[in-house]
Amino acid sequence: MTTPPTFPGVLFGAAYYAEYQQTTDLATDLDLMQQAGFTVIRVGESVWSTWEPRDGEFELDWLQPVLDGAHERGIAVILGTPTYAIPPWLQVKHPEIAAEEPTGSPVPWGARQEMDQGSPVYRRYAERVIRKMVERYAAHPAVIGYQVDNEPGEHLPHNEHVFEGFREWLQDRYRTVDALNEAWGLVYWSHRLSEWTDLWRPDGNTVPSYDLDWRRYQATLATDLITWQAAIVREYARDDQFVTTCISYAQRQIDDADLAAELDINAGNNYYLMQEGLTHGLEVGGSKSWWSTGVDTLYQWSDRAYATKQAPYLVTETNAQAVGASNDNYPPFRGQMKQAALAMVARGARAIEYWHWHSLHFGTETYWMGVLPHSQRPGRIYREVQALGETLRKVGPYVDGLEPDAEVLVVSSAESRWAFEFTPPLSLPDDGPDTKAYEYIFRATYRGLFEAGAQVRVRSDRQVLELEPAELARRHPVLVAPALYIADDALLAHLRAYAEAGGHLVLGTRTGYADRIARARQEVAPPRLADAAGVWYDEFSNLREPLAVSAPDGSPLRVGAGAAGIRWVDALQVEDAEVLAEFAPSELEAGAAVTSRRFASGRLTVIATVPNPELARAIGAWLVPDTAGRRWQAPPQVSVTTGTGARGSLTFVSNWSGEPAAVVAPADVLDPETGERYPAGAQIPLEARGAAVLVDADRSAE
Repeated sequence: MTTPPTFPGVLFGAAYYAEYQQTTDLATDLDLMQQAGFTVIRVGESVWSTWEPRDGEFELDWLQPVLDGAHERGIAVILGTPTYAIPPWLQVKHPEIAAEEPTGSPVPWGARQEMDQGSPVYRRYAERVIRKMVERYAAHPAVIGYQVDNEPGEHLPHNEHVFEGFREWLQDRYRTVDALNEAWGLVYWSHRLSEWTDLWRPDGNTVPSYDLDWRRYQATLATDLITWQAAIVREYARDDQFVTTCISYAQRQIDDADLAAELDINAGNNYYLMQEGLTHGLEVGGSKSWWSTGVDTLYQWSDRAYATKQAPYLVTETNAQAVGASNDNYPPFRGQMKQAALAMVARGARAIEYWHWHSLHFGTETYWMGVLPHSQRPGRIYREVQALGETLRKVGPYVDGLEPDAEVLVVSSAESRWAFEFTPPLSLPDDGPDTKAYEYIFRATYRGLFEAGAQVRVRSDRQVLELEPAELARRHPVLVAPALYIADDALLAHLRAYAEAGGHLVLGTRTGYADRIARARQEVAPPRLADAAGVWYDEFSNLREPLAVSAPDGSPLRVGAGAAGIRWVDALQVEDAEVLAEFAPSELEAGAAVTSRRFASGRLTVIATVPNPELARAIGAWLVPDTAGRRWQAPPQVSVTTGTGARGSLTFVSNWSGEPAAVVAPADVLDPETGERYPAGAQIPLEARGAAVLVDADRSAE
């Protein structure tokens, strides 16, 4: 497929595993799906031992009734390859395919992704099962696409051939041992290599540059696995079938933009804490690796999924009810399923698929609840899903070709995240290293923008380089670079040229501090940009307690009570910049918290701390004063996001609270779900946890 696939409206459905059910009533299941407005199901990706119960003995016909029944009801199918879940007979016959993490310690069997994904033995068996199942069903009219593997990248394998491959990768990258010694600074602690064979294994490594290159190499392994599987599938796939995988963005091994580069469309799995976790103004802790907490993180995930290919994406898994272990039971409040689905659609989702259709009665994910509860009787969740299906049917024609709006660009960096996992700048309360420091700083930035009403586009550092500075400034008048720790000279020069061309460049903490080899730069910070910013620093500190921030008289930054810098401070030396906010006096002698300076045709702003929510919102409101939320007179608990589809402009409004709210239409709009028309200036009511899609009334009949 040479162009990304397109679908009418939004695909809607769930993962469906008839093979997991103790008693299967296929016809009833599919009838209920049809009645709920399902247009797609995902099947087959987790059961290698069902496809191939014994070595070389394949059972391929069991899925036929599911595909036939789905097709009869107009439900499309995404077929998954089962390569991430190894059958027991394979690990017994070939224990050598186990991934080692650390070296010499096999990942224990009994979960998933225990294999070394580059093992030739594993690849031989995986290729065989892929070819058998895809060849069997490629011609079936229900199959519209393929998901290769599932949430790749859980482990960082240390196997012998992986280490040897890493050494070869380094030789190709650096050419000589002396060049590697110089780049990594191996004179320190007598780490200089005399031969390539002197390279030590990563298990006990303490060199930041080594670790960053190790992570880069590991990402190539995950990308290779997916690209390899996709190539096999394409040998059988029809021209009208797409190939994707489903990304879990928390996986350690992946660089998502590289991983999805050769796929037809990006797809990912978005889990979030419901109830208070999707309530405006409430702080809920207990975030797990597989779920996020906070309304802003729901949108942040969506914008990141769009960023992977800078294009619409599929949500292959998301909450139906509670998600997680037996002690993680937080099903949605009434209305939250619709809110979450429309939020993802607003930011580019072209499919919403629940994990999963029916709740399991056995296994690790017994309490990862599906659309149907353990009783298998349709209940409240099913009825809300059914209502959502009707909503998507009505709004579907309007979201065709939807491009989400964005007033600000935020730059992401996989390499900076990896570097901060190894040498994080932030500490935990017990003074241990916070290996999630990158995510923390990035979220603080995104949250402030989101809660100020700004709509965000995310681009990776490499994607930023794909646009010429003047074009970047035209498309994105405001660009924020938080925690962009790993940045080479070319990237910093590009950002400088962006500001010169008229863009507003905003630098967050640690941005540019290290070069591409994770070495601290031998210059004052922000490197290559200090003169343009009119400020510099070479002293910084962790903060054990928040440091209050206020705005001096005349500042355009409206900093309210409670604003503070948290966890980190850069001691800015101001030479030629306006101080927009300043820290309360302290023995740290840190003065300016936020500075800004005109530079050429643009502007350069520096944020010298991790902003708490109050400060982050103030910064966001100053950076983007004209937002959709202001135009719709939305109260703080109501999000307003906009975009343009085939039939004109769309506005998504959602009330993230348990109390009614309202917005005011700035123009004549139509609610295609209810048929209600609202003239400009009319109040549009939103019930508690209510959400709606509103379209241009003048073009609604097109």
